[in-house]
Amino acid sequence: MQPLTPSQALQKIKTYCAYQERSHQEVKDKLYGFGLYKKDVEPIMAELIEENYLNEERFAQMFVGGKFRIKQWGRIKIINELKQKKVSPYNIKIALREIDEPTYLQTLEKMALKKWESLRADQYIVREEKTTKYLMQKGYEINLIREVLQKIRSKK
Repeated sequence: MQPLTPSQALQKIKTYCAYQERSHQEVKDKLYGFGLYKKDVEPIMAELIEENYLNEERFAQMFVGGKFRIKQWGRIKIINELKQKKVSPYNIKIALREIDEPTYLQTLEKMALKKWESLRADQYIVREEKTTKYLMQKGYEINLIREVLQKIRSKK
């Protein structure tokens, strides 16, 4: 593939950014993938930010909201994913406010109960271990998992 000129790349990347929210790193990677050099990428990035095609805070908020609502990820997994996308700690902190605490705990309880119920055939200790591992993979905090499992045990 022929490398794009900076102006061709700018048009293409604007479409890419308009389609869905992107992290700065995703856009940089895409621009380098077009065959551009750092001297071309930096001005394009500045223009995208200036014209509001690119906004890291907005990206982080959309990412957090979506991953929690749709995939039901916990905070730990969300934070790690945002760090991989090189989102600043400040923007991660702001974005995490998208998660409503009562809803977060309610989601965790619902997932824990569903997993717990699906493991009826297993022994008690095994059920607890498998439920804990599952919720940790989803990115929930161990102290919250323990509290929820305590509630489930006391109801049984």
